[in-house]
Amino acid sequence: MTEAGAADDHALAAELAGTAGRLLLGVRDEVGFADARALKDTGDLRAHEYLMAALAERCPGDAVLSEEGRSSVAGKRSKGDDRAPTRNTADAERLTAGRVWIVDPLDGTREFSEEGRRDWAVHVALWERDGDGGRLAAGAVALPAQGLTLRTDAIGGAALVRTDAGDPDPVTAGRRTPPREVPLHIPAPDAGKLRIAVSRTRPPEFVTQLAGNLDLDVELVPIGSAGAKISAVLLGEVDAYVHAGGQYEWDSAAPAAVALGAGAHASRVDGAALRYNREDPRLPDILVCHPMSASTLLTGIGET
Repeated sequence: MTEAGAADDHALAAELAGTAGRLLLGVRDEVGFADARALKDTGDLRAHEYLMAALAERCPGDAVLSEEGRSSVAGKRSKGDDRAPTRNTADAERLTAGRVWIVDPLDGTREFSEEGRRDWAVHVALWERDGDGGRLAAGAVALPAQGLTLRTDAIGGAALVRTDAGDPDPVTAGRRTPPREVPLHIPAPDAGKLRIAVSRTRPPEFVTQLAGNLDLDVELVPIGSAGAKISAVLLGEVDAYVHAGGQYEWDSAAPAAVALGAGAHASRVDGAALRYNREDPRLPDILVCHPMSASTLLTGIGET
């Protein structure tokens, strides 16, 4: 991969996640909130079909693993469309591919279906094969209702892309200022304190027990989707995300790529590296935090 090609991958991940996010905002406006199931399914599948078509056009030689491309969701339908969802790349082909896009078209469907909630996301990540088996090469997490996209950067860091337009600029006769990017670096936690993001509907007993084992002032902060939780860590709204209740590769690939690019610690809860593009896409646990908190949290997890 050339440097220009790598840069294109980062930009493409952000473009696709941001565009899918704007599509989802339109779905909210079109379908409304009266029928939560119809809104969830329509959002899931329209974002999925957009991403599958865009990747087929822009990266025709790459494999795709999408949450909504599994055989188990074949009966799902979006409003006004009777077609079954486009299927993922066959496992035999995906597992030998050099490049695999791992996407979650709508992370946090519950929050998406609740009027006023902003803690849902779109995930787009690229996995590439290398001498060690493979790595996350690019990733983007769009937070459409917050007007933000967090993405990896070609020079090994991460950037925060403000996808919403700025205030009207009097110099340009009232035209809104364009989106802007600023570097993203994970902030360190305050001494003696730790804010841990947890599920807003199913706070795991595991994290409650962990909090009791830490010699810190711990606050459990409920947030919706996994992407929103990890983004909250990177934006300094919380200090850590610990999850041990079951997830899949599409739940964490893009957020983990951005977290690592921003200088965060991201691992399994036993400290092992996160591995992607496996035959079984289950990746049930994750820890994301500032590196200075990692040892404390891993020790606490080991004692829980």
